[in-house]
Amino acid sequence: MSNSPALARRLGTFDASLIGLGSMIGAGVFAAFTPAAAAAGSGLLIGLIVAAFVAFCNATSSAQLAAAYPTSGGTYVYGRERLGPWSGFLAGWGFVIGKTASAAAMAMTFAAYAAPAGWERPVAIAAVVILTAVNYHGVTRTAGLTRILVIAVLVALAIAVTAVWGGSGPDFSNVAGEGLLAHGWYGILQSGGLLFFAFAGYARIATMGEEVREPRRTIPRAISIALGITIILYAVIAVTVLAALGPDGVAGTPTPLADAVNAGALSWAAPVVRVGAAVASLGALLALVAGLGRTSLAMAREHDLPHWLAAVHPRYKVPHRAETTLAIVICLIIAVADLRDAIGFSSFGVLLYYLVANIAAFTQPAEDRRYPKALQVAGAVACVALVATLPPLSVGLGVLMFAVGIVFRLLRLRRIAKG
Repeated sequence: MSNSPALARRLGTFDASLIGLGSMIGAGVFAAFTPAAAAAGSGLLIGLIVAAFVAFCNATSSAQLAAAYPTSGGTYVYGRERLGPWSGFLAGWGFVIGKTASAAAMAMTFAAYAAPAGWERPVAIAAVVILTAVNYHGVTRTAGLTRILVIAVLVALAIAVTAVWGGSGPDFSNVAGEGLLAHGWYGILQSGGLLFFAFAGYARIATMGEEVREPRRTIPRAISIALGITIILYAVIAVTVLAALGPDGVAGTPTPLADAVNAGALSWAAPVVRVGAAVASLGALLALVAGLGRTSLAMAREHDLPHWLAAVHPRYKVPHRAETTLAIVICLIIAVADLRDAIGFSSFGVLLYYLVANIAAFTQPAEDRRYPKALQVAGAVACVALVATLPPLSVGLGVLMFAVGIVFRLLRLRRIAKG
């Protein structure tokens, strides 16, 4: 490994859990249920169980690996250590391109709820610039702001759920019954793939392993806490919106939770939901920028990205060049991309990232093993299956970007070989 400056270990279990929680609740609660309902109807509840199980498998692999390799970079580092440089590179490349698209999607989601009509893209770009500046000034500020954002979102969701159930009463026939399997198992698996996008934030904790105190104890605990809270939260929201609107109603609106509140007797709470959506998107964007910077730092240390990006700020102890460069790329994506395309492209890169994580965890020796190998096998198989459910355009763009990354690395290796 490179001898470049180390990052400061400042995060405990509470802050690390909040960063993971803030990474997960931004997209799923307010965005993922609509396409999931279109794919599976009320069967999205089974899809949610599928997505949660896949996320659990991947989380245990990430936790097991992070405990053995507590440094920045996540699966990029794990893949290099367990499977070789090429596997690490593919994981890191998948993470960077996938999460860069995801960061753009979160900024666009924030703007969709918060910006005046016609000003969505400028407001999204402004959000990226401001939150990158927060990250630039140190990880403790990132954790502090994330704590505020997560609490605000949870309060907004609690008000929304109370408003729905405190009104005239949702219809439970929309939630269960024969409709669960009406769209078939392909639709259910497709909804699982879409809902998995909403769970993907737990690995943000592992990518920040170099900044966590007592990482062998803190990282596995923080991942389990963040994932467990998110699963419970998603299940409550899924049942709530289905009971209030029915599967067709959920599939027909980009704002199902706000519409569920509007449909009840306590519609005054709907603006609270819009504020919660905007705040949740900001929380996810904040954590994404932090995680992207750390993985890019690790790749730059190994020259898999330009080594210039490996710099750590002498005062704030953050990878300032990597974060600034990624912020520029995110803003460019916002300027030209569609939200749906960004989400699909992100899922492609992230699922391949976790595929490498599961394979790497499978190879760990007995002394480093915390979970049975069956979980890693299930996680790897599920990642491949969920990739197969993505839209063809997302898969095509993903393959193209991986080809670009492979060519880049081959050219770099050839230049090194020539001296």
